[in-house]
Amino acid sequence: MLLTKECDYGLRIMRALSDGMMKTVRIICEREHIPHKYGYKILKKLQNAGLVQNKLGPSGGYILIKSLNSFTIYDIAVAVDEDLFLFECLRNDKHCPIVNKDSPCKVHLEFIRLQNLLVSEMKEKSMEELLA
Repeated sequence: MLLTKECDYGLRIMRALSDGMMKTVRIICEREHIPHKYGYKILKKLQNAGLVQNKLGPSGGYILIKSLNSFTIYDIAVAVDEDLFLFECLRNDKHCPIVNKDSPCKVHLEFIRLQNLLVSEMKEKSMEELLA
């Protein structure tokens, strides 16, 4: 699971919005130490995933539209990064010359097991539980 810096920023953005108050990108980025150029990009992804809403205008900003108990770290990670893989060889678009049907790579099989464990753990706690 190649968790990117954007995923980290996405989690921080959701933390900044966890109080239910509308905030501008500037406020969010300053509070969470996120470069502004990433703030807009990540907020757009979170908006597309239905986690936040944008209100335009002078009194506008972003606000959380899902309750904290209805999503997890996994949901945020998938919203921001879309495809999450622990190791590059697990990607469907990558061909591993060692993996084949007749003789499966035992390392690859272990990577799959580890990825499944990590995904399961990322789905275990809601954001409400994490921030409590």
